[in-house]
Amino acid sequence: MTHTLPLPEFTHERVELVTGSRSGLFIAVALHSSALGSALGGARLWTYPTWNDALADALRLSAAMTLKNAAAGLDSGGGKSVIGLPEGTTLDADRRRAAFLDLGDAVELMGGKYRTAEDVGSTAEDMLVIAERTQHVVGLPDTAGGAGEPAGPTSRGVYASVGAVLEHVTGSASAADRRITISGLGQVGSRLARLLADEGAVLTVTDVNPAKQQFAQELGATWVEPGTEHTVPGDIFVPAGIGGVLTDEVIDALDVKAVCGPANNPLAERSGADRLQQRGIVYAPDFVVNAGGVIYLDLESKHHGTREEIMQRVAGIGDTVRRVLDDAAQRQISPLAAAEELAAARLQAAAQ
Repeated sequence: MTHTLPLPEFTHERVELVTGSRSGLFIAVALHSSALGSALGGARLWTYPTWNDALADALRLSAAMTLKNAAAGLDSGGGKSVIGLPEGTTLDADRRRAAFLDLGDAVELMGGKYRTAEDVGSTAEDMLVIAERTQHVVGLPDTAGGAGEPAGPTSRGVYASVGAVLEHVTGSASAADRRITISGLGQVGSRLARLLADEGAVLTVTDVNPAKQQFAQELGATWVEPGTEHTVPGDIFVPAGIGGVLTDEVIDALDVKAVCGPANNPLAERSGADRLQQRGIVYAPDFVVNAGGVIYLDLESKHHGTREEIMQRVAGIGDTVRRVLDDAAQRQISPLAAAEELAAARLQAAAQ
C-alpha cells in the first residue's frame, strides 16, 4: 500500500487518464516535460487505496523523472505511467496482459512524446506486450533485441552514489565495515545489498516480504522487522522500497550520518530535506542516485555507445553526487536544492 499524499501542484504538459477497455483498470500516463526531448519514464503496476492516490503517484513520479533525466545530462524529458490496482486485487495472466495492452494504447495517445519502460511491478516481458500496441517503449528483453532489465544499472548507480556519500561523511568511499541499513529488497535493493556485502559492509536489511529473510541470511545480514529499520544506528540508511517513507517522525528517529537510496520520492514532504540537514544527516537526492536505469535505457535505445561505455556513464553518477554534496556544503543549502538547481539549469537552457 502506498502512502496517501495530497495531489501535487499541476505543472504537467499533458496527462491521459483512462479506464482500460480490456482490463477495466485505472491507467494514468503523465507527461511532465518534453523540453529536453521525448520523455522517458517507467510503467508502474501497484496497489492504491483510491484512484486519486494512483494519479498523485503518476504526477509526482513524472515530475521527478524530469529532474532525474535533466540532472543525468540526458536529452530526454520526464514522464511516468501507472496502472492502479484496487486493494485486494490479484491479476491472473490474462488480465495482466490486458492491462499492459491497455497501457500501450494510452502511451500511443501521446504521439511519441512519452516512452515507457519497466518500473516497480512491471517486467521486461510486460514491455513486449506494450510493444504490440505502440513503438514508444524501451527495455524489451535481450532475447527480443531490447536493452533488457534496467535494475542492474540502477543498482550500480546507487552503489557508486553510496561510495560518494561515504567519502563525503567519512573521508573514504570504501563500504568495508560500514554499517548500512537497506529498507526494501526488490530488484534494485537486493542487487545493491549483494554489492555492498561483497565489499564487506555490515548490513541490516528488511522487506515487507518475509521470504526475503533467506536472502538476508545468505548475505550474512541482520534482519529486522519492517517499520523498525530506521531506528537502527549506522552510517547510511538506504530507502529502497516505496516512496513517502521519510516522514518527520522517521527523520527524527534516524541515527545515521546519511540517507542515500533508490526509492523514488522518499521524502513525505519536501521540507524533510531541510529537516535532515538540521539534524546533520546528509541527504543524497533520489533522482540523482537512482538514475542508472534510465541512463542505461535511454542511451541503449538510441545506440549512444557500447554497453561498456554506457555503464561507465552510469558509474559517473557518483561524481554527480559528489558535485551536488560539495555545492550544497559550500553554499550551505540542502543537497536537494543543489540537485534541483542542477536540473533546472539544463531545463532553462533548453527553453532558451
